[in-house]
Amino acid sequence: MEMNATYTSFVALGDSFTEGMSDRLPDGTYRGWADLLAARLAARTPDFRYANLAVRGKLIGQIVEEQVDRAAEMKADVVTLVGGLNDTLRPKVDMGRVRGLLTEAVEKLAPSCGQLVLMRSPGRNGPVMERFRPRMEELFGHVDELAARHGALVVDLYGAPALGDPRLWDVDRLHLTDEGHRRVAEAVWQALGLDPEADWRTPLPLGTAPGWATRRLGDARFAREHLGPWIGRRLTGRSSGDGRPAKRPELLPYEPPTA
Repeated sequence: MEMNATYTSFVALGDSFTEGMSDRLPDGTYRGWADLLAARLAARTPDFRYANLAVRGKLIGQIVEEQVDRAAEMKADVVTLVGGLNDTLRPKVDMGRVRGLLTEAVEKLAPSCGQLVLMRSPGRNGPVMERFRPRMEELFGHVDELAARHGALVVDLYGAPALGDPRLWDVDRLHLTDEGHRRVAEAVWQALGLDPEADWRTPLPLGTAPGWATRRLGDARFAREHLGPWIGRRLTGRSSGDGRPAKRPELLPYEPPTA
């Protein structure tokens, strides 16, 4: 990878991870690692353009149907694709179909952009992670194969123990905090061959573990505010992203948020 390469445009595809949920700005909108990366790229490149097609809750089939062709037409210098993890968290999933759809996405995107970036997504340490780990690792193995075949970069967030630290995850236990998103932006920045500004793999300082009562209160809040609604959507076939537009649907000059 060429060090200090110049990138004039960036398109991000995916679900809530790329939309940036839990990295909330004062006006209530979400920022996230892709916006952070775009801001850093824009600061070093005049006339930098950015689009973010990601929408929370999207499955890989929806990403292929709604985002991939649009992104390919933009012919950006950098395209990031992170998808398939929502599929692995469903009670039933056809992993062969997931692999096939991811292959279709990569085969369309890789020839249309300067550099395609894929990811092995992070996971919060805990029982949910352990339950779905085999599916996740099957997905990530396929990501590695596709990257090798099509010249894509792979950012291995899954292989960084620091990103499994529960303190880098929001109360919903599904999305990274602002510090987690900052670390992902730094990881992609470095993968693109740009000079490091920090070590995104550094573990958080040791802290005092919360007591039993605090943990139980946290579990109860999680079940009431997040787990219950999430299960309800799964049972009724709904998604948190139903009817929601992409946050930046057009490849336009980047302007930082005013708030």
